Amino acid sequence: MDWLYTVVGLVILLLAGDSLVKGAVNLSLRLGVPALIVSLTIVAFGTSAPELLISVQAIWDDVPGLALGNVVGSNTANVLLVLGIPALLATMHTSECDTRNSYLQMLAATALFIVLCFFGPLTWISGIILLTALVAMLTYAAMSANAHRKANVDEEEIEGADPNLGWPKIALFLVLGLIGLPLGANLLVEGATSIARQFGISETVIGLTLVAIGTSLPELATTVMAALRRQADVALGNVIGSNMFNLLGIMGVASLVGTIPVDPQFLRFDLWIMALASILLVPFVFMKIDINRIWGIILSALYISYLVVVLV
Repeated sequence: MDWLYTVVGLVILLLAGDSLVKGAVNLSLRLGVPALIVSLTIVAFGTSAPELLISVQAIWDDVPGLALGNVVGSNTANVLLVLGIPALLATMHTSECDTRNSYLQMLAATALFIVLCFFGPLTWISGIILLTALVAMLTYAAMSANAHRKANVDEEEIEGADPNLGWPKIALFLVLGLIGLPLGANLLVEGATSIARQFGISETVIGLTLVAIGTSLPELATTVMAALRRQADVALGNVIGSNMFNLLGIMGVASLVGTIPVDPQFLRFDLWIMALASILLVPFVFMKIDINRIWGIILSALYISYLVVVLV
């Protein structure tokens, strides 16, 4: 049954990822909002739902290390794996995207989270600080969207968008995606975690690796579909938005649910790997470099190396 859960979960993730991209892109077209902003909010939050569910459940189950490892490991996987694998399939033309402001916000969220971890453990005070930062980020995104609508600038039609797609179908695509992603992730993580425990792998390592990869699969599924549809803004915006929501929203809520101790290993190694992975996006954001197959190989290889270090 564990293997069946894993396979069924993966299939649901792929279908839900495609549905969410279709819904989000067409929603952006109807509202006159750039696809990037939609991917930073609806898509990013939807694909982060598994991390939220699992982190809160981990606190209730008195395994807070799993919650922290899930988010830290997921953010690392989002950059190296979620952008690396799609680039092996199709070049993502990130040179055409303007993600500088949102990327700087992601770096600020990463720095804030690391600072709070060093003052650890993460308590309800940390949760309030993180959630306040999330509200500020969402407010900025809303203001940007409003300014874009007022400008009424003519843009190229977003590839893959259907101007004739009605509101009911758009809503259906979004609902199916937002429901299917956490459902598929839960099935996959439940099956994979059970298999891992049979081999005697610790909870912390499971959080950093297996659970992190499993909960990053919605981002991976969404990004793969976006890359194949040549929607680089959705792909990159999804990763940046998801990483911000993981740190500010998920850890903010989890810290309110219960105190999260910070293992010294996170302070010495894992938090810095997460930060370095985030910094690797600088060439794609500021230097207008596309994420091609070579970069895909480099990012994927770096993630495999990280897994080897953690697991050995």
